[in-house]
Amino acid sequence: CKILRCNSEYVAATLHLRGPERGAAFCTALRSYSLCTRRTARTCRGDLAFHSAVHGIEDLMIQNNCSKQGPTAPPRPRPAAPNAEHGFESLDVCDYERSFLYKHGRPPGFQHCAAFGDPHIRTFRDDFHTCRVEGSWPLLDNDYLFVQATSSPVAKGSNATVTSKLTIIFKNMKECIDQKVYQAELDNLPAAFQDGSIDGGARPGGSSLSIRERSPGRHVEIRASYIGTTIAVRQAGRQLSFSIRAAEEVAGAFTEEQDLQLCVGGCPRSQRMSRSPRGRGRVPAETARALCREMLPVEDVYFQSCVFDVVTSGDANFTMAAHGALEDARLFLPDAEKLHIFQ
Repeated sequence: CKILRCNSEYVAATLHLRGPERGAAFCTALRSYSLCTRRTARTCRGDLAFHSAVHGIEDLMIQNNCSKQGPTAPPRPRPAAPNAEHGFESLDVCDYERSFLYKHGRPPGFQHCAAFGDPHIRTFRDDFHTCRVEGSWPLLDNDYLFVQATSSPVAKGSNATVTSKLTIIFKNMKECIDQKVYQAELDNLPAAFQDGSIDGGARPGGSSLSIRERSPGRHVEIRASYIGTTIAVRQAGRQLSFSIRAAEEVAGAFTEEQDLQLCVGGCPRSQRMSRSPRGRGRVPAETARALCREMLPVEDVYFQSCVFDVVTSGDANFTMAAHGALEDARLFLPDAEKLHIFQ
């Protein structure tokens, strides 16, 4: 896929164009850019940068009243840029946010999903479910990411389950990364991918995928800047949690066949549980509320989830699971007003 070359030629052709007189030359450059993308369409069909470029060209043609028919120009020689920020480096195809900002004149939109505790699922649409999903279920399944959570009972004879294993697959992206797999299990949060690497491999954009340990054995962060995505994996008590901040375009890149994704639709109705503690728990509800209130002063769904988990499991470490999920949400949510959900 040669979309990188098309982008580079377009930037080189428009760098010198300024002011009201740029109109005709700018349209010529856009038509050349469009022609270049059409020539690469066959090999770039599944490439995120290619589709972003195509849509960006259409928008720019409309905004500048450019006709689709007209002269195109051979690529201009690229001027030497004393400061890399003014050259094509600022449009690096493996830097999603910077590339999006350049093409659309605004930063991309982001969405947040989390799975923690029982597990409790916060979907990309800010729905909140508590699930009894035992076994393996996909949290995400799109063109760029596959995330699967494996759950097991929180205690013998309990209906409640917790995430005991997470598998995250970063799918191959030609110009940026090799396919990478990350796997975490209870008491084993590695600070490396399954092949022992800590980045996206030997490709030019390999550094656009990186992994680092925030807290040894307790908190790992994976940054995938080539798709504008950050993932946090934590362990608190005897459970794993998952949080993600994903670009809207990435979160929505799936087909009808990929319809079962807990981050998209929440847990199926047959698998949903009430968060009201019922029957005999392992810890009295008032004790659980007091423990949770120390970590979560706002009585929102994170607080409710904490109380449910402590009552059900008898493990006070679950207060840390809810607190960690709330901290991730505080960091990842594009809209701070959506931080707390009340049900």
